[in-house]
Amino acid sequence: MTFPEWTKPGIYGALVGAIAISILGFTWGGWTTGSSAEKMAKDFAKDEVTLAMVPLCLKNAAADTDRVTKLATIQAAKGFNRSKAVMDAGWAALPGTEKPNRDLAEACVKELELDA
Repeated sequence: MTFPEWTKPGIYGALVGAIAISILGFTWGGWTTGSSAEKMAKDFAKDEVTLAMVPLCLKNAAADTDRVTKLATIQAAKGFNRSKAVMDAGWAALPGTEKPNRDLAEACVKELELDA
């Protein structure tokens, strides 16, 4: 059996085209693999849970009897030490956990508007 003369270049062209489309799709087309999509979904969910818990952090801050002293300590801290100070104050603990959450503490610092 003989193949037409254009068969070999046609197969090569289809193969090169498939590779080019795949490269363009993953770099500029927004295609993702299953594992990277799962990672993005987990990160998004974690961020949304953190944002949903910020009012709880602010409520804990408002209900604290030693609020003024702790706010002064937090305001005196600079940079990342502010979120550590919120964690030390005990305001950034998620319900049902003993350990404070760093992401929640950072979001709470932003909402406390200490520099305003």
